[in-house]
Amino acid sequence: MAGLLQRTARAIDDMWRSIWHESSRAEKIVIAVLLLVTGLAIPVLPIVWIARLIAN
Repeated sequence: MAGLLQRTARAIDDMWRSIWHESSRAEKIVIAVLLLVTGLAIPVLPIVWIARLIAN
């Protein structure tokens, strides 16, 4: 079970890095605005932070 949790966390972390770290500033602003407008920033950001802690 712990292995599954760590693999899932690593996949979320890899996805976040590919979306966020390889984007330009304008793309990051668009992503942030879309998350805030749709209300997804509230559940998505804590999940990503927790996944990054578990993956590392």
